[in-house]
Formats: sequence, structure tokens, C-alpha cells
Amino acid sequence: MKQLLKRYLPDPHQLREHKSLRFLGEWLHDPWLWHFNRRSTVRGLAVGAFFAFVPFPWQTLLAAVAAIWLRFNLPVAVAMVWITNPLTLPPIVFVNYQFGAWLLGIPPGQWTFEPSLDWLLQKAGDVGLPLLVGSMATAVVAGVATFVIAHLLWRWRIVSRFRRRRRTLA
Repeated sequence: MKQLLKRYLPDPHQLREHKSLRFLGEWLHDPWLWHFNRRSTVRGLAVGAFFAFVPFPWQTLLAAVAAIWLRFNLPVAVAMVWITNPLTLPPIVFVNYQFGAWLLGIPPGQWTFEPSLDWLLQKAGDVGLPLLVGSMATAVVAGVATFVIAHLLWRWRIVSRFRRRRRTLA
């Protein structure tokens, strides 16, 4: 798994020298941002999963800043944010809105989408709070679930390798 990730992710040295990332200076030189060990990678996955469901723009930037600040695996955190993309965003927003309305105890509104600014501004008040509550709750659940599942899977893989090695030696 590590080798697969390393093969497809950009080289840390090239990223550090990239002209649009120079403003980050020494922050990108922290080796913990690029390690593919259990602690750094699993936490990077969790941060990315959390920010994937946060209903604010610039999710990738928020995940990158959090990964740098908390010293988690930066490429994994940024890649995990791409759970939400143009194809998955509409169903995710719909489910988060329904979940938020359920959490708030209000009936979800019955409306049809109209691609106009007037409609968006008119419905923002009705949709905004349930969407925000549902998205933040989903973000927390996704982050915690991703952390637990990834940690358990990583540990299971280590234990199975150890047992296989022990059987081979015996």
C-alpha cells in the first residue's frame, strides 16, 4: 500500500520547490508531512474525510492547513478531500440536508431546484441551517469512522504479516 501511494503521489522535493507553494516556506520541509507510517497516514485520512464533508469552499486548502498544523500526512489528507467532487456533491448535499433537518427536528422542505441566483438567495435561509448542521455532523462521523477503520485495517495488516512471517520461519 505504501509503495502504491508513493508511486502516484507527487515528490515532496518537487512540491517544496513549486512556485505557487513557496509561500509555505519551511512548513513543507517537516518530514512528518510526508511519512507513510500508521500514525501520520491514518490521521491524514481522518482529517481529509472530515474536511470532505465540511460545507465551506476551499476544502482542500483547509485540509492542507490542518495537516500541516497538526503534522499529519499532507498528500493523503488532500487526496481524501476529493471524496466530494462534482459527481458526488449533489447526493452528499441532499443527504446532509435531510440529516440536518432530522437532527433539528424540522420537516425537510419540499422544493424543486431552479438554477437562478434569486432562487438560491431565497432558499439559502431555509436550507442553510439544516445543511450546515447535517454537514458538520457527517464530517465528525466521517472523520472518526475513517480514523477507526483505517487504524484497525492497518493494525490487522501488520498483525497478519507478523503471523505469516512467524509461520514461514517455523
